[in-house]
Amino acid sequence: MTQRQFVSLGMFIVDQFLYEDGDGNPTGRGLDPQIGGGGTYAAIGARIWLDPTDIGMIVDRGHDFPSHIQAKLDSYGSDMWLFRDDPTRVTTKALNHYRGDHRGFKYLTPRVRLTPQDLNGTSFERPKTLHFICSPTRALSVISEVKEVEGWSPITIYEPMPDRCVPGELPSLLEVLPSISILSPNAEEAMGLLSIPLPVTQAKIEEAAAKLLGYGVGEGGQGSVVIRSGALGAYVVSRTKEGRWVEAFWGTNDPHRVVDVTGAGNAFLGGLGAGLKFTQDLYEAVLYASVSASYIVEQEGLPSIEPDDGSWNGDSPQRRLSDLRKRSSL
Repeated sequence: MTQRQFVSLGMFIVDQFLYEDGDGNPTGRGLDPQIGGGGTYAAIGARIWLDPTDIGMIVDRGHDFPSHIQAKLDSYGSDMWLFRDDPTRVTTKALNHYRGDHRGFKYLTPRVRLTPQDLNGTSFERPKTLHFICSPTRALSVISEVKEVEGWSPITIYEPMPDRCVPGELPSLLEVLPSISILSPNAEEAMGLLSIPLPVTQAKIEEAAAKLLGYGVGEGGQGSVVIRSGALGAYVVSRTKEGRWVEAFWGTNDPHRVVDVTGAGNAFLGGLGAGLKFTQDLYEAVLYASVSASYIVEQEGLPSIEPDDGSWNGDSPQRRLSDLRKRSSL
């Protein structure tokens, strides 16, 4: 059985939306239920570069699974999804509550969490790169299951859960870091874990990355820290190369191209996992990641693929990669 390049343990979620102004009054804006979940966005970020047969994600499908969402998933390639049907439950749903500039998030149904053991006996088992989103405490359990599989040493891309990026989780994070290949919080999450006060600045991001790397990411191997920083781009530092910034494809000079940043960080990491197939250089792989994120922010929800020519949103990923490579001088 061929190993998949990228498999995510993130969940599939049907997102619902509520929009209010700063005073809590309805804005009149509406949005139909959308495909959501960090794992889903990560899988699509990888799909921008990889064939469906090189990607894997489990989708727990309840009896109420919307047909328009099924059609959208199928448009990306059915081989990348493993649907698990349970007629006794509903599909996992969550509410995205926007009040002014503040975004709240809460689950409306019980969650079905995935672990490496869920990959056993499927075409997704023992992937080359494993992506997971969870608390540092739960990351310890994920890594424990990975180590139980003899002969499997995947590249691990760990994305901490935003609401668990607090100082109290730091001891668990320190325990799991030696087994993590790539640690990637966003800027606010990294600063929250390390008690670095806001506002976000490039200097503080570089400080956080240096501290996290020093705490033992991938100790004895090729450990790296990638701090995702929105329009500022991403700061990358590893045990073998000095830190450097890689700019966002749509940065501060292109604010009109950014419609919705939901899922951009997840897709970034899917693009990163895909990029590692084509290059042995993490810094180069981050260019693939930045391009993946660029397609996510251009609309609400997921981008569209043109199967005839492989373009996304009517534009070529390879063209964007070439453009960003020139701008970044990597």
